[in-house]
Amino acid sequence: MSVNWKAFTQQISHYQSFVLVSHIRPDCDALGSELGMAEVLRTIGKTVRIINAHRTPAALNFLDPAEAIEVLGDHVEPEDISCDCIMIMDTSAWAQLGDMGDVIRAASCDKIVLDHHIGEDALNATMYKDYQAEATGHLVVQAADALGVPITRSMGMPLFAAIATDTGWFRFPSVTAETYRVIGRLIDAGVVPSEIYGDLYERDTIGRLKLRGTILSRTEAELDGKLMHTYVKKEDFAACGAMPNDTEDAINLTLAVQGAQAAVIFVEQLKGGFKLSFRSRCEMDSNEVAQLFGGGGHRAAAGAFVEGTLEEVQNRVLPAVRKAVQGE
Repeated sequence: MSVNWKAFTQQISHYQSFVLVSHIRPDCDALGSELGMAEVLRTIGKTVRIINAHRTPAALNFLDPAEAIEVLGDHVEPEDISCDCIMIMDTSAWAQLGDMGDVIRAASCDKIVLDHHIGEDALNATMYKDYQAEATGHLVVQAADALGVPITRSMGMPLFAAIATDTGWFRFPSVTAETYRVIGRLIDAGVVPSEIYGDLYERDTIGRLKLRGTILSRTEAELDGKLMHTYVKKEDFAACGAMPNDTEDAINLTLAVQGAQAAVIFVEQLKGGFKLSFRSRCEMDSNEVAQLFGGGGHRAAAGAFVEGTLEEVQNRVLPAVRKAVQGE
């Protein structure tokens, strides 16, 4: 499924004011896509606000030096939100929108979705999706092209971060030759990859390092080393001096073990329940497994949320993962 950019540009032309929204626990693709799209729209004379349900993780504040991203509940209430169009980015699921989902449901304006994830809820929105795209950030570059907007350095920086992180810094199978062509254009626009890499991966806290040590120490291998799984309890954050977002990308470390083909991490949330992240380099379709638990994503990477204790959640999830890894 590819995006009909002619229809997209025609629809954009009908509106003057936009609110951009993305998923809870926003990552680089969510934030970078919003920031990049906001600049694209402003370049063609549109009025734009970015309003999310969750705050930007502290480690990703470098993406938004102007602090343009607003947060629902932080001096922004539902009645303060008015626009011609709400653009939902990097998700197509109500569960991923948090409290902004209620705002979107109640809004009488038109809605647009720009996303690269497989599967979607009935959001009462016009869908512009490309399941083959490695990141929503790539779709924003295509949107800029369709709208006749040149890529600038300030636009390119968050979009580079979006694409780089959603591809595991270009390690995942979703990377194509077109990925590198787009990245080349962003570099031509003035983006400096080493600066973004440094902001993302070379500013760890002691707490983050300790938490990763805890995660790795709990890693268990099954199915002759093909499946790796580990977990984080909510008390681990205080014990290590870490933040909840310090678990991001930790699952990928378990795949560094020789022979590992799939992995799952169970991360207990501060309000209870577990966030699940799945990764696959084998027959297992991460998206299909995640959908069994109300989540979704891509074949190689997906996520979900499940209520219960660690033992209860593991007993529900791991049998399904084992079957998927074994191709059953």
